Amino acid sequence: MVLAMQASGLSASVLCRPTRLSARFLGNALAAPSNGSRVFAKKEGNWLPGSDTPGYLDELPASYGFDPLGLAAPADLRDRFQESELIHSRWAMAGVAGVLAVELLGQGNWITAQEWAREGKSPTFLGIPLPFNFGTILAINSILIAGAETRRTFAKDEERKYPGGAFDPLGWSKGNVEELKVKELKNGRLAMLAFLGFVAQYGATGKGPIENLGQHLANPWANNFATNGVSIPGL
Repeated sequence: MVLAMQASGLSASVLCRPTRLSARFLGNALAAPSNGSRVFAKKEGNWLPGSDTPGYLDELPASYGFDPLGLAAPADLRDRFQESELIHSRWAMAGVAGVLAVELLGQGNWITAQEWAREGKSPTFLGIPLPFNFGTILAINSILIAGAETRRTFAKDEERKYPGGAFDPLGWSKGNVEELKVKELKNGRLAMLAFLGFVAQYGATGKGPIENLGQHLANPWANNFATNGVSIPGL
């Protein structure tokens, strides 16, 4: 090969040198999109395989390009939706943890565990009576929530959603914050669906999730959504 190149008078430098003809075939660089263009970026793991992520969702954690109606296109609404989702996610995670814990600890289910308030009795914690009545607990909760919401109202930008400080006693925000944001949203969305399931489940069976799970595992064919007499009318 080398001898043939030398015999023909060609060299590697000549072969590798761009010519006008090659430049004509390679074409020119593409121009940048105009200001009126809508830019979409394809991302792996979008909610619809092969779909595009709108540019306004590209920087949001765990968006997965999901906004089929374009509701989050306005910047002010997008910020409000993001904050609302975070708040609902955190409440749902706390609620699901409480629903499961009260039943796992043998304190009834999440509905019967609060009957003391309706019946005018004193509250208990793991069976131990507490020296408070319903009014005192309501006042304490109101003061704590009012303080947190007041701080959130006057906070700016990211601090409204991720306050840190006293709300991060374990210092998790000092790690990979972007990864933690995604994990929080994933767990929060799952918790919101789970709590909706708990409510529907109790409405259909009158029992808590742990009790329902135990009955289903003991006899799956006799205890499922199709046999509770509510989920599927007529069965």
